[in-house]
Amino acid sequence: GLAFEAEAFGRLVVTPESKALRSVFFASQDLKKETWVPDGVEPVPVEKVGVIGGGLMGGGIATVTATKANTSARIKEVDDAGVARGLGYVDKYLRGQVKRRRMKPHEAERMMHLVTGTVDYAGFGNVDLVIEAVFEDLALKHAILADVEAATDEATIFATNTSSIPIADIAAAAKRPENVIGMHYFSPADKMPLLEIITTEQTADWVTATCVEFGKRQGKTVIVVSDGTGFYANRAMAPYMNEVGYLLAEGVDIEHIEDTMVQWGFPVGPVTVIDEVGIDVAVKVGKIMVGAFGDRMTPAEGLDKMIADDRMGRKNERGFYKYENGKKAGVDESVYSVLGVTPSTSMPKGEIEDRLSMQFINEAARCLEDGVLRSARDGDIGAIFGFGFPPFTGGPFMLVDRLGAAEVVKKMERLAETHGDRFQPAQILRDHAESGEPFRK
Repeated sequence: GLAFEAEAFGRLVVTPESKALRSVFFASQDLKKETWVPDGVEPVPVEKVGVIGGGLMGGGIATVTATKANTSARIKEVDDAGVARGLGYVDKYLRGQVKRRRMKPHEAERMMHLVTGTVDYAGFGNVDLVIEAVFEDLALKHAILADVEAATDEATIFATNTSSIPIADIAAAAKRPENVIGMHYFSPADKMPLLEIITTEQTADWVTATCVEFGKRQGKTVIVVSDGTGFYANRAMAPYMNEVGYLLAEGVDIEHIEDTMVQWGFPVGPVTVIDEVGIDVAVKVGKIMVGAFGDRMTPAEGLDKMIADDRMGRKNERGFYKYENGKKAGVDESVYSVLGVTPSTSMPKGEIEDRLSMQFINEAARCLEDGVLRSARDGDIGAIFGFGFPPFTGGPFMLVDRLGAAEVVKKMERLAETHGDRFQPAQILRDHAESGEPFRK
């Protein structure tokens, strides 16, 4: 048995998958020591956090603040019902931990006492960090920023959990723009491991250092990226999700798409992701992306038809899938008539894989080219820990290295001939194809 194990290990350890998974491990270890600030810049202690918004995201942020960082969190909502929802989220999480015997009842009770709520800014005078988690509305975020600056002192950091609005646009209304930063958590915040921190040109180094350190205390794998529409994670995901829309508009069967990408290595299919995020949110983010990046981000028309039919996804239990008691219960076949197509499974799985994966890879490369990403390593970790990009590939950049940049460029050029300029490869991919230099060294 030992001899057989040694032989099998010897075969597996030299595979590309083994190399990729080892790279993920070592990169994540490196990130534990990374600060992204000059030597000598120290984080300030964070002993009390204010969370604006008690919804799914705000509740999740409060949960990891209390349970992982062992820090008090004060949830601010517009009414008592909102406060109750936020506190209820934390309570539900703690009850689950006790039920699974991961925590003793007295430990859960102590952590629950770390979380309080308010309908005004009482108790915010001594918070070190405020994390805003409200709707994607710039005017609303400006109003909250003004209220927070009035209620807190000059050393309080204002972090926004926005997923698409540039941080500089939010900071433009700040009295202390150097204290404004992005802390983009992924839903659900108590489960997803990535925290994407976004800095502007005005963000103070001590603010960055503090948020990085606190994110690690919350149990997150942290990457720091530069400001820009969609930042890294959502920007790279946008053309991937757009391409799903094009496939659906061409009549590709929903389960065919889902099964293909799960078999390719994603934990869930992309159509499920659209339903979970919210079809209305996907449409709104899509318009923002087109405004920032032009025609190559233009989505297919199918999602607009879904909105016209009052299909928002899981949130109103009307989406690409049926829902029973809040749980997904199979594809809603009436979707095809809404989209005006007849479902087909005739498209080869390889074509689906190429169209979706190449869109993600191409936009990730553009993020590195534009300076949004500071390294290919951060891009790989962000894709894997944020969206479940197949870990055994090592991430989009390591996958390019494995396939060869020249081969990736050829594949994209063939797709561009058939499907249009949205597949034109990024210049940085062409440069690496010409030089043969890998992204990950």
